[in-house]
Amino acid sequence: MISFNRQYSLHLFIPPSFPLRPRSGHASPATGEGRKRREPVAVGRLHTRAGIHRRFFLSLQISPPPLRGRTKEGGAPRYAINGGSSGQTDYRNPTTLSSAQSAYRRASHSSPVATLLIIAAIFLLASAFTYKLALPGRKISFPQDHYSHPDFKTEWWYYTGHLTTETGKSYGYQVTFFRFGLRDRQEENKEKPPLFTELYLAHFALSDKIEKRFSFRERANRGYGEKAGAKVDRYLVWNEDWKVEGKGKSHFVEIKDRDKSLKLHLTAAKPPVLHGQNGLSQKGEGEGRASYYYSLTRLQTAGELTIGNKKEKVSGLSWMDHEFGSNQLRDDQVGWDWFSIQLENKTELMLYLIRRQDGSPDPYSSGTLAFENGSTRHIPLSEFRVEVLEKWKSPNSGATYPIKWRVTVPKEEIDLQITPFFSQQELDTRKSTQVTYWEGAVSVKGTHKKKPIQGQGYVEMTGYAGKLKV
Repeated sequence: MISFNRQYSLHLFIPPSFPLRPRSGHASPATGEGRKRREPVAVGRLHTRAGIHRRFFLSLQISPPPLRGRTKEGGAPRYAINGGSSGQTDYRNPTTLSSAQSAYRRASHSSPVATLLIIAAIFLLASAFTYKLALPGRKISFPQDHYSHPDFKTEWWYYTGHLTTETGKSYGYQVTFFRFGLRDRQEENKEKPPLFTELYLAHFALSDKIEKRFSFRERANRGYGEKAGAKVDRYLVWNEDWKVEGKGKSHFVEIKDRDKSLKLHLTAAKPPVLHGQNGLSQKGEGEGRASYYYSLTRLQTAGELTIGNKKEKVSGLSWMDHEFGSNQLRDDQVGWDWFSIQLENKTELMLYLIRRQDGSPDPYSSGTLAFENGSTRHIPLSEFRVEVLEKWKSPNSGATYPIKWRVTVPKEEIDLQITPFFSQQELDTRKSTQVTYWEGAVSVKGTHKKKPIQGQGYVEMTGYAGKLKV
């Protein structure tokens, strides 16, 4: 590994067969020109502070010097360089390759390994744009931080809740809007800027608790033509005719899709809860392995739900999350289990377990307890336990998920059993976020301060149907 500065580090693998000197090959009888030989590929990965992992390859095509017509300066082998990457720069571009070839010629007397590092640096640093990292020192402020943050790569606005109709039907719902930045993958060209720099995705799920029916929809749009977007000067995020908007202290959610529509008016009963350390939620070891994360844990909710031709008024309680950052998960982290719990004594609990490849929780897993008076307390992993009581195998994805839990926070005398209203609440979102995950409405019962208590909540589980990449 070689570090250029605090912004970039380069990991380069060169196979043992990489030549220490050009091989002679066989000369052509007619021209005396040596046969060209493509040498083994050098592969590697560039790490930026924003966590962008750009894989690349480099290969050298080496020809020995011609047998006839050599000059005094002759005798040097001839080189051709080829490159490619999963990142934003086209390394087959003549300008980029010319710069690399020139560098190689200037470094012809250096060792091949050093030379390849020089070339790799030219390739990979061709574009300087990187997204900001979630780091200590940034103050979360409202309402500004409800708005979009395009300087960070990943962002989502997330609403879940429990609704009751006038006729006694009961539903859980999830509405999530995602923004994924693409600027780190695009070439910067002021004369011909890209048509779009963001991807906007959205999920809508509805759980009929009584009939045990689950439905979901998804949307994916590029950020141009006003088809989807997120404002930076006010709280408005939309994807076609799905949207969430903030007006004063109220949030408005509106979803229209096929035979279902949902219109909600949400009002916060408590101030925002900042997770982690003043809103910086660390997800793993390393600078920037974090997000800025806050919640509105108790939103009084009223509105309308339409299914088919039947429209009903609904009321209930919702939860809102907002996260933004650029590089959360490490390579050895596969996903998370996330819990949002609303207890009837107006206390709320958020917990997340970041799972590593061996199944163990990452030490940076944590939670937040929000008390009735609006005060909060950070809960490190050492202060809570999540015990899996039952598991369920999805007939669709084949993934096996935990499906019933016991959650304890001994210092707060919290002992809860969490049970889904029904098991089949899995989302297959290959058309948008390309993630299969479980997100469902749950019931809660147990004790708090040695008194019986009930509640409700939502659980999200990712990485069980394949490693999550965030």
